[in-house]
Amino acid sequence: MIEATRRWLDRYFSDPQVVTLALVLVGGGLVFFWVDNLLAPVLVAIVLAYLLEGLVGMLERWGSPRFPAVMVVFTGFIIVGMLVLFVMLPVIIEQVRQLVTRMPDIIQAGQKQLMQLPESYPAFITVDQVKDIIGMIRERATAVGSSIVSGSLAQATTFFAIVIYLVMVPLMVFFFLKDKRLILNWVKGYFPEDMQLTNYVLTEVDQQIANYTRGKLLEVLIVGGVTFITFTILKLQFAPLLSLMVGLSVLVPFIGAAVVTVPILIVAAFQFGITPEFWYVFIAYSIIQALDGNVLVPVLFSEVVNLHPVAIVVAVLFFGGLWGLGGVFFAIPLATLVQAVLKAWPRKRATDIELSAGAKLD
Repeated sequence: MIEATRRWLDRYFSDPQVVTLALVLVGGGLVFFWVDNLLAPVLVAIVLAYLLEGLVGMLERWGSPRFPAVMVVFTGFIIVGMLVLFVMLPVIIEQVRQLVTRMPDIIQAGQKQLMQLPESYPAFITVDQVKDIIGMIRERATAVGSSIVSGSLAQATTFFAIVIYLVMVPLMVFFFLKDKRLILNWVKGYFPEDMQLTNYVLTEVDQQIANYTRGKLLEVLIVGGVTFITFTILKLQFAPLLSLMVGLSVLVPFIGAAVVTVPILIVAAFQFGITPEFWYVFIAYSIIQALDGNVLVPVLFSEVVNLHPVAIVVAVLFFGGLWGLGGVFFAIPLATLVQAVLKAWPRKRATDIELSAGAKLD
């Protein structure tokens, strides 16, 4: 066993480039795992700067110098951020407040519908089972309400942290964009000059993630916008909040769409009852999901993130359990990194396999 381990280490880690790649991966993983809370504003600024770098690079390809391109993109980022903070966020907060206020009525209406099930389907469900379901719903609703209240109280204690994010993150984003080459050259100075394997992995991951984030941003905007227009036409209550949830749900493949379907159907059933209007909402939402999965996603991601659906679900569950909500959002980019590393990692040569097979036969 010890000799086999030694041969494996000699085969794969005798190459300095493999060692460098392993150190980069382990070091990056330790940073995200241990100091993610301490350096959260820095990590957020890095992610935002990375997303905005695509627009800066586009302006540079059109002939603009680096600094004017950074100023244009950063100004647009600030304007969009102000619109979200002072226009969209108050609307969403008000929608959440109204939904929480209406929650007792929604639960009561749901109880009435559930109590009718034993009369309609006595062979499948009993009154005691319905009472157990109602008790579970009340318990969950109480827990959600307590979480919202505790979260609102906690906001008063995190005011300083919010100020840090509002001031420091945009400032760091600006300097990350402005001094990108200077920062990268400084970081490269601490690594060996011969990093072909690491550069190959990072280049492939950069291309995949850049295309993925750009496509996901367009998907969020298109799906959320179409959903808002549809729900508004159908006069569904809480259309802005539900549309935002549908738009953000595309960030979590498969699981997001399944989760967000529940509040949409609950709100529609409470507002319209089981009437034709309820089925209009259900059919319209199903069409949006079908068009997203079968038309929009293939168009936006035809050559991006070639991952099997099982691999995507495993990545969401694994990284979500490891890093929480952030891990869920970044599950696909992280899975892409793993895929690039496995693709570039040295493998056992065919001659080695033949020799080992021959040795076993002898």
